[in-house]
Amino acid sequence: ILQPIYFEFNRSNITADGAAELNKLVAVMNENPNMVIFAKSHTDSRGSDKYNMNLSDRRAKSTVQYLISKGIAKDRISGQGFGESEPKVACKPCNEEQHAQNRRSEFLIVKK
Repeated sequence: ILQPIYFEFNRSNITADGAAELNKLVAVMNENPNMVIFAKSHTDSRGSDKYNMNLSDRRAKSTVQYLISKGIAKDRISGQGFGESEPKVACKPCNEEQHAQNRRSEFLIVKK
């Protein structure tokens, strides 16, 4: 099961914890050479819709770039930002822990 990676507030860089999880994904993809992955990146609800779409796009790009940098072919990984449109935790108001759970990249297996 592919675990999501999480981002710091207002950031799109891969954290040490995120890198550790992505390295597991690289190993799985290397064991399954036909596997194709789609990364869905999200933000918390702070910030404007437009800002959050741009931030989630940057998160998707950094997630994809990390995997490519580890030797995964470009045609096996793609990503898209979804802003705050698909929260993992629906909350109003949200506490910091809930915001943190919403700042993530999740992985869908497009092809096995």
